Amino acid sequence: MRCVNRTRVKLSRAVIFRRLMLTALAPCLAACAVGPNYRTPQISLRPFHNIAKTESSSPPSKDEAFWWKSFHDPELDKIEARVLTQNLDLKAAFARVLQGRAIARSAAAQMLPTLDFSPQVSATRLSEEGLIGHIVREIPHFNRDYREYNVGGVASWELDIAGGLRRAHEAARDEFQAAEADRDGARLSMAAEAADTYFRIRGDQARLSIATDIFTANQKIFALTQQRRNREVTDERDLSSATAIVEASRQSVIEVEKDEELQLNRLDVLMGTQPGTYAGELRIFAQLPQAPSPVMTLQPLETLRHRPDVIASERHLAASNARIGEALANYYPKISLQGALGFESMSPHQLFTAPGFQPTATGALRWRIFDFGKISSDVSRARGRYAEALASYQSVMLRATEDVEDAFFHFSQTRRAVASQMHNVEALHHAADLTWQSYKMGALPFNDALQSNISLLNAQDRLTSMQAEEDRAAVECFRALGGGWQT
Repeated sequence: MRCVNRTRVKLSRAVIFRRLMLTALAPCLAACAVGPNYRTPQISLRPFHNIAKTESSSPPSKDEAFWWKSFHDPELDKIEARVLTQNLDLKAAFARVLQGRAIARSAAAQMLPTLDFSPQVSATRLSEEGLIGHIVREIPHFNRDYREYNVGGVASWELDIAGGLRRAHEAARDEFQAAEADRDGARLSMAAEAADTYFRIRGDQARLSIATDIFTANQKIFALTQQRRNREVTDERDLSSATAIVEASRQSVIEVEKDEELQLNRLDVLMGTQPGTYAGELRIFAQLPQAPSPVMTLQPLETLRHRPDVIASERHLAASNARIGEALANYYPKISLQGALGFESMSPHQLFTAPGFQPTATGALRWRIFDFGKISSDVSRARGRYAEALASYQSVMLRATEDVEDAFFHFSQTRRAVASQMHNVEALHHAADLTWQSYKMGALPFNDALQSNISLLNAQDRLTSMQAEEDRAAVECFRALGGGWQT
């Protein structure tokens, strides 16, 4: 009776062990990996309300990767080409992509067997005072010096039963894709900053010409006021006011020259060169290009998913999801196989012979049964990182919608302001013509004619600033949409 009970106990233990092994091998047999499978979070967005306010007047570039060609400015095209090939921040971003690619390849290689080839030659002098030396030193003609030759290879392979290695590879691949998105984001940011700087330079050049004309006109007014003061037609207060106006216009010229120089230096650095390298080329005056109008054909969600920062955040989220499975895989056993094929002999002449052949095969099972909650802590940390990445992704999406709304609102308002200022300039230009005609007929003094011309120049200066701001607002729209308005 006792033998029967012992047999039943043995059978029950065997059944329990078999069930445990089937439980451990179930993920491998099902050709899947533990942990949640990643799904892109579903986010509902309403249509952009500020895009509808922007009227389309000209189609953008067909290739959104080269969105700056929509401005049809050859000098801008040349600058962007230099930035994309010479900018040092972009080179650093490309280097990070190479690192991410190498890490992803390394993670993929962890799932494959490893083969090591390790030939060895050892020379040994046996101690006569050791255990073996005491035994064999009495043997006649015993030689204490001998050599051993060993040629072989060792192959090892960890069976990815629970899919931990596959999850680690997924995470590394997702991080690599995030690095690619970060590189695209750096490319977009550098190109947009270069275009913004270029338009500021062109705006400063146009404003500098107008500021110089205003300064010259104010000098003429000062000269007339001084002549009238010498004839005692006017008092010292008018002369002081004229002097202050001249100095204010002089300061305006200085401020514009200062900003132009700063922007030229900044653009040279963006092109990866020392400040002053391309200053001579850019000092050649050119008109501001006409800002292209945006054309939107995609829904908000599809539009924002073209933004590099959104892509990078989503890929980080996918990687954090895969890390959960990598942590969960530690609950399951790990099986590794190892085999060695080689030859061992004390004589090189007898090395590659049948008696010297020495194969070895090893199988190992490692299963962490109790670790005071370390695996549970790792899983909880991985889930916490996923929750953090999810909140970060949702926040990036919201900030992206904010960028789009702000950019298009700024663009539409700037375009309206430019149209209004153009009407203002036309009206002041007509008024200045009438004033000069009255002056030529002797109905008005020269001072009034100059003041009318200065008012026109100030309005033109304001218009030039607005036109530069309109171009910069268009660049802001390109950047907000991830590089282009059409896909």
